[in-house]
Amino acid sequence: MSPEQQTSAVYDVDEAGFEERVLARSSELPVVVDFWADWCGPCKQLTPVLERAVAAREGKVELAKVDVDRNPQLQAAFRIQGIPAVKAFRDGRVASEFTGALPPAEVERFFDALVPSEADELAASGDEQSLRRALEVDPNHASARRELGKLLLQRGETHEAVELLEGLPGDFVANGLLARTQLQGDPELQVAFEAWDAGDTETALARLEAALADPERRDLVRRVMVAIFTELGPEHPLAREYRRRLSAALN
Repeated sequence: MSPEQQTSAVYDVDEAGFEERVLARSSELPVVVDFWADWCGPCKQLTPVLERAVAAREGKVELAKVDVDRNPQLQAAFRIQGIPAVKAFRDGRVASEFTGALPPAEVERFFDALVPSEADELAASGDEQSLRRALEVDPNHASARRELGKLLLQRGETHEAVELLEGLPGDFVANGLLARTQLQGDPELQVAFEAWDAGDTETALARLEAALADPERRDLVRRVMVAIFTELGPEHPLAREYRRRLSAALN
């Protein structure tokens, strides 16, 4: 293999080099393997799309190309039945895969799931400056919209928060935060919101559960509780317990 291939993010790999260039390398960053052959028309359509996706994520992912005709043992080892076949490796194992020449947009989604985008990384920082920068990069970034909306609500900047959150239809957390804006100023529920903001979800849920007794506020309170369940995750003990209690209260 030439020195250029050794340093490039796109390179050919054979049976002798697969363990080092793909399996070992994938412990440092994702390696996408393109199983192809010279006679394969769809392969020739897909490979440039893969190469562009890798180039757009410079330094974050690599593309190894395996000619199945020259490397039959790799074809057999990974049970390649049809080509093009694409497998993404992380930590020495296949993390995701697809077969066939997917459209460029779907290939981009495949890579997005492997490699965080600039907006993903900014949103993960969590501070206001990073969240606003994430939305400059990707105005529709759901996590950045949610987190910035919540931060603005905590500061009482409701108008901008609502504008951000209304752009996330069908998002349970955004829906709960919008419900919260309609309950602001309620002294009973302010304690619940302060507890939620402080990460004390048990106190927040207990206070919200008590407020379910008021039929005029019930649906708004339910939406806030569902938002907290969503943040906690379906297997969290508090989410399971209070989901059961919410169901009982509504029936």
